[in-house]
Amino acid sequence: MRSYLDFEKPVAELEAKVEELRALSSPDDGVSIADEVQRLEAKASEALSQLYSSLTPWQKTLVARHPARPHFGDFAAGLFTDFTPLAGDRKYGEDEAIIGGFARFRGEAVCVLGHEKGSTTETRIRHNFGMARPEGYRKAARIMELADRFGLPLISLVDTAGAYPGIGAEERGQAEAIARSTDACLALGAPNVAVVIGEGGSGGAIAIATANKVLMLEHAVYSVISPEGAASILWRDTAKAQDAATNMKITAQDLLKFGVVDGIVREPVGGAHRDAKAAIAATGDAIAEALASLAGLDADAVRKARRAKFLAIGRTL
Repeated sequence: MRSYLDFEKPVAELEAKVEELRALSSPDDGVSIADEVQRLEAKASEALSQLYSSLTPWQKTLVARHPARPHFGDFAAGLFTDFTPLAGDRKYGEDEAIIGGFARFRGEAVCVLGHEKGSTTETRIRHNFGMARPEGYRKAARIMELADRFGLPLISLVDTAGAYPGIGAEERGQAEAIARSTDACLALGAPNVAVVIGEGGSGGAIAIATANKVLMLEHAVYSVISPEGAASILWRDTAKAQDAATNMKITAQDLLKFGVVDGIVREPVGGAHRDAKAAIAATGDAIAEALASLAGLDADAVRKARRAKFLAIGRTL
């Protein structure tokens, strides 16, 4: 059963009417309602298109968090073959909030990293809702080092509200682990491409997204803090999260203008959760194009290009 966000209620009502008419129709009742069904379907499609053409930053945040939005596992299954995940950081333990390993992307060997939020209660708990602990970022750095050693492109899929802020994570050096993972990104001699597929939250995201090319899905968000967190700090009122989302410039469209990201991957009308297969295919095409633009660069050129990209952010031309 499809899950609707609050602002999608007009579309939900139209699609509910369509389903109701289909349930009531019968080939033996002598009454054809096909025309009415088509009319309502067209109306619902138009309403959905208009709605998603003018989403507010807060609405985009809700879409990025949609429970049915495709997660890392969906992208991994749709984009990669021979995926061989690696476990553990060789220092403390395993963290399933970040998954990574070796794979093939369109026939070429690559390394893959990504946050996994989970899609059911059980898997969300197991993956800690995509919020990684220090061992997750140390595992990420370990995989990056392997990518560098074997000269394999690294593809990162970002989807996290942020790194896990628990006491245990802090005791095990959360900030240091994030910093080392970010440093490992910057030190890579192999090209890397990062895609924000849902939420890109704070250092938890940048730790695996400091890439030569950073892409965002059309309705993803990327920010230093969640809108709720910003509202609680600035106004001491989480109810002002919508205002915070607007002022923080967290959408793909805003971040492309600022040079924080390099490209936007179009989503199906209604968001990636309405047609995950199409969204994943479009993401694959964007990744392939980004990797092609980096082909032929030696390790020093790759590092220099990445460094220049991040140093240019915020500069006026």
